[in-house]
Amino acid sequence: MERPKQPWLHSAWVDGAFILSPPFLCLLAIVLFPGFFQQHVKSLPVPAWVLLVLLIDVGHVYSTLFRTYLEEETRLTRRRLLLWVPLGAWAGGMLLYSLGEGVFWRVLAYLAVYHFVRQQYGFMRLYSRKEPRLRAEHRFDTLCVYAATLLPLLYWHLEGGRHFNWFIADDFLRLSFPAAAPWVAYLNVALFLVYLGKEAWVFWRHRRVNLPRFLVMTGTFLAWYIGIVHYNGDLIFTTFNVVSHGIPYLALVWISRKRPQNRLVQPVRRTWRERLTVGLVGGGFFIGLVVVLAYLEEGLWDALVWREHPEVFSTFQVLPQVEDGVVLAVLVPLLALPQITHYLLDGFIWKASRKRQPNPMAEGKTGA
Repeated sequence: MERPKQPWLHSAWVDGAFILSPPFLCLLAIVLFPGFFQQHVKSLPVPAWVLLVLLIDVGHVYSTLFRTYLEEETRLTRRRLLLWVPLGAWAGGMLLYSLGEGVFWRVLAYLAVYHFVRQQYGFMRLYSRKEPRLRAEHRFDTLCVYAATLLPLLYWHLEGGRHFNWFIADDFLRLSFPAAAPWVAYLNVALFLVYLGKEAWVFWRHRRVNLPRFLVMTGTFLAWYIGIVHYNGDLIFTTFNVVSHGIPYLALVWISRKRPQNRLVQPVRRTWRERLTVGLVGGGFFIGLVVVLAYLEEGLWDALVWREHPEVFSTFQVLPQVEDGVVLAVLVPLLALPQITHYLLDGFIWKASRKRQPNPMAEGKTGA
């Protein structure tokens, strides 16, 4: 009996290196360098902030451009969406900020949480797309992936003593019920053990294992439980949170982007060296653009609003810091617009991919 092929989105090594391995590599780094991570419980060192927040977190936001505004087919078919989402996001952001700075950041934090949680569900769905439609098993996997993300967040809300925030201090609601927090953690671990038992039973009964889906589920549990519940450190949380989300998203955009084609011209057969050269040039443009845009955005944030990393954005320090509340109500939502637009458009672009054959994303939606 022939073994079923694993449902890779691109290939075993690409999926493994850029989509599936990030949470495991984060854990390996923490195990190998515990002292370094323990030194930074309440704040991030500047080099870590540059790598994690600037290059990966903010950078992955701009990768959405390659599935939207820089993609000809999407520009033509969804031009109204691409126009009205940022305009509506800016207007909504100004309204929220006018109600209070805390209101704006709290709504943005929960929108980000929804975005992060849905990405994990989306990857689970993508890697389940070639399996038999077993309703009970699918529902249980859905329960487990949501439990692996939402239960640590519930623990965070109940326990309330974390040394990290999502965006700013007190952006999450505090439920102030710390006695219930350990029970949430126990439930989280128990559900994951039941999931492992289910996978063992499926392998024993049907002699099949969906390796990428298993790694997505396991990596999700590790990143969210260890990063939020087990450890209470800013650097550990940010490492798990940003790397496990941003790197897979960048990889997904790269492998699923729509390449322009001229149907009147026969495709050119290239040697492996030519393909490598084209890939390196394209990849360099992809990474270079998102890094430049991320640096420009964060430079404006730092100069006009935060003033936290002048050593990183020295050329921006000639700009005056804005303190007027009315101006901030316009400026802050404008600076946050790429991020908000990323969250909102992301709910549409992967659903739209269902119609784009033979896109490897065609049978699932990521909400990534």
